[in-house]
Amino acid sequence: MESSKKYNLEERLIDFSILILDVIEQLPNDKIGNHLGGQLLRSGTSPALNYGEAQSAESRNDFIHKMKICLKELRETGICLNIIIRKPVMKNLVLAEKAFAESNELAAIFNKSIDTASKNKERK
Repeated sequence: MESSKKYNLEERLIDFSILILDVIEQLPNDKIGNHLGGQLLRSGTSPALNYGEAQSAESRNDFIHKMKICLKELRETGICLNIIIRKPVMKNLVLAEKAFAESNELAAIFNKSIDTASKNKERK
Protein backbone atom coordinates (compact mmCIF):
# COMPACT_ATOMS: atom_id res chain seq x y z
CA MET A 1 0.00 0.00 0.00
CA GLU A 2 1.39 3.41 -0.97
CA SER A 3 2.09 5.74 1.93
CA SER A 4 0.28 8.56 0.09
CA LYS A 5 -2.82 6.40 -0.28
CA LYS A 6 -5.49 6.93 2.38
CA TYR A 7 -5.71 4.05 4.84
CA ASN A 8 -8.88 2.09 4.10
CA LEU A 9 -9.84 -0.73 6.45
CA GLU A 10 -12.50 -2.04 4.08
CA GLU A 11 -9.94 -2.46 1.29
CA ARG A 12 -7.52 -4.12 3.69
CA LEU A 13 -10.23 -6.58 4.73
CA ILE A 14 -11.05 -7.36 1.11
CA ASP A 15 -7.33 -7.96 0.43
CA PHE A 16 -7.26 -10.22 3.49
CA SER A 17 -10.23 -12.21 2.15
CA ILE A 18 -8.41 -12.68 -1.14
CA LEU A 19 -5.29 -13.81 0.72
CA ILE A 20 -7.42 -16.34 2.62
CA LEU A 21 -8.81 -17.63 -0.69
CA ASP A 22 -5.24 -18.00 -1.96
CA VAL A 23 -4.35 -20.05 1.13
CA ILE A 24 -7.41 -22.26 0.66
CA GLU A 25 -6.44 -22.93 -2.97
CA GLN A 26 -3.09 -24.29 -1.74
CA LEU A 27 -4.60 -26.74 0.75
CA PRO A 28 -4.59 -30.40 -0.23
CA ASN A 29 -7.80 -32.00 -1.47
CA ASP A 30 -8.05 -34.46 1.41
CA LYS A 31 -10.05 -34.79 4.61
CA ILE A 32 -7.87 -32.37 6.61
CA GLY A 33 -7.50 -29.82 3.81
CA ASN A 34 -11.21 -29.83 3.03
CA HIS A 35 -12.22 -29.45 6.67
CA LEU A 36 -9.77 -26.63 7.43
CA GLY A 37 -10.43 -25.02 4.04
CA GLY A 38 -14.17 -24.90 4.65
CA GLN A 39 -13.70 -23.43 8.10
CA LEU A 40 -11.18 -20.90 6.81
CA LEU A 41 -13.45 -19.95 3.92
CA ARG A 42 -16.24 -18.99 6.30
CA SER A 43 -14.27 -17.28 9.06
CA GLY A 44 -11.63 -15.68 6.83
CA THR A 45 -14.03 -13.92 4.47
CA SER A 46 -16.55 -12.99 7.14
CA PRO A 47 -14.72 -9.93 8.58
CA ALA A 48 -14.93 -7.99 5.31
CA LEU A 49 -18.62 -8.74 4.93
CA ASN A 50 -19.46 -7.98 8.56
CA TYR A 51 -17.45 -4.77 8.44
CA GLY A 52 -19.75 -3.65 5.64
CA GLU A 53 -22.67 -4.26 7.98
CA ALA A 54 -20.94 -2.34 10.77
CA GLN A 55 -20.64 0.68 8.49
CA SER A 56 -24.44 0.72 8.24
CA ALA A 57 -25.08 0.10 11.93
CA GLU A 58 -28.33 1.48 13.28
CA SER A 59 -26.84 2.57 16.61
CA ARG A 60 -23.55 2.73 18.47
CA ASN A 61 -24.47 -0.53 20.24
CA ASP A 62 -25.20 -2.18 16.89
CA PHE A 63 -21.84 -0.92 15.55
CA ILE A 64 -19.95 -2.30 18.55
CA HIS A 65 -21.77 -5.63 18.25
CA LYS A 66 -20.91 -5.99 14.55
CA MET A 67 -17.30 -4.99 15.16
CA LYS A 68 -17.09 -7.67 17.85
CA ILE A 69 -18.33 -10.23 15.32
CA CYS A 70 -15.51 -9.16 12.98
CA LEU A 71 -13.01 -9.57 15.82
CA LYS A 72 -14.39 -13.00 16.73
CA GLU A 73 -14.07 -14.18 13.13
CA LEU A 74 -10.52 -12.81 12.85
CA ARG A 75 -9.50 -14.71 15.99
CA GLU A 76 -11.10 -17.89 14.65
CA THR A 77 -9.25 -17.42 11.37
CA GLY A 78 -5.96 -16.91 13.19
CA ILE A 79 -6.40 -20.14 15.12
CA CYS A 80 -7.25 -22.05 11.94
CA LEU A 81 -4.17 -20.64 10.21
CA ASN A 82 -2.05 -21.53 13.22
CA ILE A 83 -3.26 -25.14 12.95
CA ILE A 84 -2.39 -25.16 9.24
CA ILE A 85 1.09 -23.81 10.00
CA ARG A 86 1.82 -26.05 12.99
CA LYS A 87 0.63 -29.30 11.37
CA PRO A 88 1.88 -28.31 8.56
CA VAL A 89 -0.91 -29.00 6.10
CA MET A 90 0.55 -27.10 3.12
CA LYS A 91 3.91 -27.62 1.40
CA ASN A 92 4.63 -23.89 1.14
CA LEU A 93 3.62 -22.04 4.30
CA VAL A 94 4.52 -18.51 3.13
CA LEU A 95 0.90 -17.53 2.32
CA ALA A 96 -0.45 -19.05 5.53
CA GLU A 97 2.18 -17.25 7.61
CA LYS A 98 1.41 -13.95 5.84
CA ALA A 99 -2.31 -14.45 6.45
CA PHE A 100 -1.68 -15.34 10.11
CA ALA A 101 0.32 -12.14 10.65
CA GLU A 102 -2.38 -10.06 8.93
CA SER A 103 -5.15 -11.69 10.98
CA ASN A 104 -3.30 -10.67 14.16
CA GLU A 105 -2.80 -7.11 12.94
CA LEU A 106 -6.45 -6.77 11.92
CA ALA A 107 -7.59 -8.23 15.24
CA ALA A 108 -5.53 -5.59 17.07
CA ILE A 109 -7.14 -2.84 14.95
CA PHE A 110 -10.64 -4.15 15.68
CA ASN A 111 -9.88 -4.56 19.37
CA LYS A 112 -8.76 -0.92 19.58
CA SER A 113 -11.77 0.29 17.55
CA ILE A 114 -14.16 -1.57 19.83
CA ASP A 115 -12.47 -0.10 22.91
CA THR A 116 -12.68 3.42 21.45
CA ALA A 117 -16.33 3.04 20.43
CA SER A 118 -17.20 1.65 23.87
CA LYS A 119 -15.46 4.55 25.64
CA ASN A 120 -17.21 7.06 23.37
CA LYS A 121 -20.54 5.39 24.16
CA GLU A 122 -19.92 5.80 27.90
CA ARG A 123 -19.21 9.53 27.48
CA LYS A 124 -22.62 10.21 25.93
